Amino acid sequence: MGLLPFKRKEIFSESEKNRLVQAIRVAERLTSGEIRLFVESHCKYVDPIERAKEAFSSLGMEKTKQRNGVLVYVAIKDRQFAILGDQGIHEKVGNDFWIKEANLMLSHFRDSHIIEGIEECIREIGESLRTHFPHEADDVNELPDDIVFGK
Repeated sequence: MGLLPFKRKEIFSESEKNRLVQAIRVAERLTSGEIRLFVESHCKYVDPIERAKEAFSSLGMEKTKQRNGVLVYVAIKDRQFAILGDQGIHEKVGNDFWIKEANLMLSHFRDSHIIEGIEECIREIGESLRTHFPHEADDVNELPDDIVFGK
C-alpha cells in the first residue's frame, strides 16, 4: 500500500511572490530602512500583534543599525495582519502612521485585493522610510528582501 505524496498548496503564486519581493526592493531602494514580509496561513495567537512581535524578534529585525525595520505580518486564512515598526521609525512616524497603513490594507483586504493591499502598504512604508532614513553612501541591505512564510 503506497501513500500519495501530499503537496502543500502555496499561499501565493510565483508571480504574486515576485510582485511582492519587487515592491520591497523598490521601497528600500532609496532608504536605509528595512521592510520584511511574513506570511502564514494561520496566526498562532489571538492577537496578531503578539505573533508579529515574535516574528520580528526571530528575524533579528531589531538589529538594524538605525532601528528602522518594519515587519508586515499577514495570516491569510485567519484574515489577520499587523504592521510593526522598530523603535527608530516608530519615533519618527508615531501611531497615526501605523493606523493609516492598517486601514489602507484593511480596505484592500475587504475587497479581496490581498496582493495589491500589501504592495501599496509596502510602497507607503518605503516612502516614509525614505523621508526619515534617506539612503547614505555606506548603506547596505541589512536584511533579506524575500518573503518569509510561516506555517
